[in-house]
Amino acid sequence: MKFSAFLLVVMLLVPACSESVKEPAVAGSFYPAEEKIVREMVDGFLSKAEKSKSAGRPIALISPHAGYQYSGHVAAYTYKQIQDSDINTVILIGASHHKAYTGVSVYAKGSMRTPLGKIKINEKLAKLLLDEKANVFFDASAFEKEHSLEVQLPFLQRSLKNFTIVPVLVGTPTRESFRHLADVLTNVLRKDSRAIIIASTDLSHYHDDGTARGMDNSVIDSVLRMSYEEVEQNLLTGKGEMCGGFPVIFTMAVARNMGATRGELYRYANSGDVTGDKERVVGYAAMGLYKTSLTQEEKTQLLEIAKKTVSNYVSTGKTPELNITNPNMLANGATFVTIKKHGELRGCIGNTQPIMPLYKSVITNAISAAVRDPRFTPMTKNELKDIEVEVTILSPIEPLNDIKNIVVGKHGLVIVKGDRSGLLLPQVAEELKWNVNTFLEQLSQKAGLPPDAWRTAQLYSFTAEVVK
Repeated sequence: MKFSAFLLVVMLLVPACSESVKEPAVAGSFYPAEEKIVREMVDGFLSKAEKSKSAGRPIALISPHAGYQYSGHVAAYTYKQIQDSDINTVILIGASHHKAYTGVSVYAKGSMRTPLGKIKINEKLAKLLLDEKANVFFDASAFEKEHSLEVQLPFLQRSLKNFTIVPVLVGTPTRESFRHLADVLTNVLRKDSRAIIIASTDLSHYHDDGTARGMDNSVIDSVLRMSYEEVEQNLLTGKGEMCGGFPVIFTMAVARNMGATRGELYRYANSGDVTGDKERVVGYAAMGLYKTSLTQEEKTQLLEIAKKTVSNYVSTGKTPELNITNPNMLANGATFVTIKKHGELRGCIGNTQPIMPLYKSVITNAISAAVRDPRFTPMTKNELKDIEVEVTILSPIEPLNDIKNIVVGKHGLVIVKGDRSGLLLPQVAEELKWNVNTFLEQLSQKAGLPPDAWRTAQLYSFTAEVVK
């Protein structure tokens, strides 16, 4: 063979071998294998789904993954929220149903095919997620028979244009894989407003309709309040079930890092609603995770709750009984309650992580600020007439990589060094007219460290809404 002819053969062969394509595994079983039929089916589901009236775009979504005849009408509500949007990167997170392994597998190259065509893998982002030390790797065999992510693809193809995907399959997660993925994906979403995470899960399996709805409502309520700790507890105790529990927990952690304050349920149903068999059903939910700002009325209500709590507890030792139905108040939040007497600090206690409903955080911290701040004696009834109360609602705490980004009056700071830590709220620096250097020195001393300890410590920042 002449060299020129050999070169031509090589040139013809290279393109054919340059891209790996993951062929569909469940087309023809979970959804139709024919292009026309699957397109018409998905479009039909989408046409009947409704778009939420909530302001803004969701930070993340949750979608079921059963056969289309059972859950397709529910999944459509998930994808209706982003239909015809400018989203161009979708991180899909599901659970591995067919292969057991420790950690997380990320499909890192090529594309995935459905009857509607190929979808490119975002190889740059996928490789960014890989970290063998964190048990995050690329194992193509984990995806061979997997349906939890594949069934999402036709919905994406009929909802978005010009997008890439990063498929992520969770096996048995480790602490390292959780932290790594949560940190990296948080950074991805912070830098790219056109990226979104979609978690794939069904809910309870094979209980009667009444039992299923009770279990599913427990899980859904925890998601709506953005409490992934409670989701995990529900799964561990059997109070609820999710076959994609860890993918949802991963997704909620990232969304909470992004400032998500609440979830929204678009649609719930179970297989019995389709088949009529109410004895052994599987639950499905379409949900979104949102960042929502409190209204002035809601902020005022929180302040009134704090005042009432301090007054009641100091006077009677009892916590006020409240009937709270506002979903923004029921969502988990992080707050501080500050009490001043004649303008001087009298107590200040809070929680930095959203581990309880927002209104309960205010109640708990109001009581602690009044009678449990170790710097002060417990407040007496005689002092109530002389005090002022304020509530501080914290944003997620983020690593601070450059002190040049600190804005006095806007940012609160946290310092961690060894077993020492300290926190100062943003209003402290503003009220005392500190500059950034003084703020950092005072923060160090608050943690019981030398004034210049901040130079070698881990620093974090947050913003806050202060209600006086």
